[in-house]
Amino acid sequence: MPEAPAEKPTRSQVRALSGYWAPVINLMMGATALYYVWASTVGVVSLQYFRGVAVLYSLVIPILLYKGWKRDRADRPSWLDLLLAAGATVSVVYWMVEHEGMAYRAGDYTAIDVWMGVVATLIAIEAARRVLGLDMALCAIVPILYALFGNYLPYIIGHRGYSMRRVIEYVYLTSDGIFGIMAEVLAEYIIPFVAFGAFLERAGVAQFFVNVSLASLGRIAGGPAQASVVSSLLMGTISGSPIAETVTKGSITIPLMKRAGFPPHIAGAVEAAASTGGAIMPPVMGAGAFIMSEMTGIPYLQIIKVAAIPGILYFLSVGVMVYFESRKLGLRGFQKEDLPRPGEVWRRGWYLLLPIVILIAVLIAGFSPQLAALYGMLSTIVVSWCRHETRMGPAEIWQALVNTGKNCLFVAALTGCVGVLIGVLSLTGIVIRFPYMLVELAGQSVLITIALIAVATFILGLPLPITATYLVVAVVAVPALLKLGVPTLSAHLLIFWLSLDSNITPPVAMGPFAAAAIAQADPMRTGWNCFRFAKIIYVMPVLFAYTDILLTGTPAQNLGAIASAVLGTVFFSIASTGWFYVRTNIFEWLLLAAATVLAFVPSLATGFAGVAIFIGVYLIQRKRTGARLKGEQAVEIAAK
Repeated sequence: MPEAPAEKPTRSQVRALSGYWAPVINLMMGATALYYVWASTVGVVSLQYFRGVAVLYSLVIPILLYKGWKRDRADRPSWLDLLLAAGATVSVVYWMVEHEGMAYRAGDYTAIDVWMGVVATLIAIEAARRVLGLDMALCAIVPILYALFGNYLPYIIGHRGYSMRRVIEYVYLTSDGIFGIMAEVLAEYIIPFVAFGAFLERAGVAQFFVNVSLASLGRIAGGPAQASVVSSLLMGTISGSPIAETVTKGSITIPLMKRAGFPPHIAGAVEAAASTGGAIMPPVMGAGAFIMSEMTGIPYLQIIKVAAIPGILYFLSVGVMVYFESRKLGLRGFQKEDLPRPGEVWRRGWYLLLPIVILIAVLIAGFSPQLAALYGMLSTIVVSWCRHETRMGPAEIWQALVNTGKNCLFVAALTGCVGVLIGVLSLTGIVIRFPYMLVELAGQSVLITIALIAVATFILGLPLPITATYLVVAVVAVPALLKLGVPTLSAHLLIFWLSLDSNITPPVAMGPFAAAAIAQADPMRTGWNCFRFAKIIYVMPVLFAYTDILLTGTPAQNLGAIASAVLGTVFFSIASTGWFYVRTNIFEWLLLAAATVLAFVPSLATGFAGVAIFIGVYLIQRKRTGARLKGEQAVEIAAK
């Protein structure tokens, strides 16, 4: 169920298949999931079949499962859909069978090679259009037009121009195109980890995480909202899909928050902001960690190790803001008798944590991520038998595999289209020239470069899912950051965090909009409040570039950077809420802002200065609170 799945769904276009079509499509999705659970772990499969089957799945299933037009039949694919599915099958099977032959005749491809490429490219674009909308399709069409007519553009962005044949050859027949990095990541990492999440979900882990969080935090101010944050952190270890997590967990937590007194738009915003953290929380991190590992060559375990601290700090920020927001609203937690008992919750569900522990242990032991996911799945099946209501038999295992195939569709639909996009960008050379242009535009400033990247990720994120936004921006912007001295992993994580922007910020903000539907709240109010709770995503990228928060220094430097980041995150969150003991006035807010900036600088002097300013604000607030209480008591005495 990880980020892989559901980022920007167009559910109205999904067919409700009837007759034999539903089991046929389920068989295809479940079989694909099972194939890659085997092939990526213990199987031995040639490269062309390993990537080819992934591309086949990413082209055929969207064509059959999604309507091309609203007027199309919803209960079965049309004849045109069947024709497109057949074309996709022929073109992909041809690529798999002729892979070695095409390698020998590189530079002298036959007409049938090219025509098969035309078919695969067009269907890849159509599959993306059906699942993710016209905007995603345009992200492949526009680069193709750029490749064809670049010789008519101004020199700074132009090129010599390429023929349609050359473009098709590049995106279909080379490893930079449709059968490139996205197909590899989908097959090797995403499907096994999505399967792990689907197995855990089937065993009831989501409800267990919510119950644990409620039992632990339900009595403090804003307890249900804090439970949402903590359960999102726990769910984030197995699921990287903000929308899927919002819908799955929000149906439990949002009604609880409303019952505790939160306005509907605040309840929805808290859930959406908390669920967004699932995309940045190791060990899964959606598809981001896997793609980074493929693009950089950095081991997956190293990526999730350094990404853990920023991920936890994100949830710390949201939790602190929720606490002070609750105090601002005058809310209290639930009564003890209204909450599940901690001992009972742990007694009934502790075993559900074992698969996650096993996954992490296998990773630490040095085994591949895919094998860790397999051990996690097998252990989930075993522990599910601890209680009758969670037992997974053959039917439940098969349903988890089918759910895996469904949950991967949104990333799968990106595979061909993003392959076209990356292939064309590589062919035209814009990925080499753009970094120089970006550095010149930013005037050699890292901070301005980050700001420009933030603008780019926001604009691209309006039509694109998180994964696609990150991939597109990383291809052209990482080299610019490297030229400015930013370490490779810091540059990639910086861009990945900024790619979350459009998921929490109107006018698109699919996560908050999904939460608003559950909360029966105004979508835009929910979206803007989600943006308010999740603002730390704009701060962390700056820390990635300027500090050792990603463990890039000596142990002492790393420890100092972590301590400063914790202090700065707390101060930043309080300042962002605008409430401490009472509402902060402009003078107190400016002091908190200064304390935040000083705390984020990894130095003892600035850290102590920031803490001193914060203590000053605390004392001022206490004095104001005491004066207000005395005034209220005087009014009560006078009234008597």
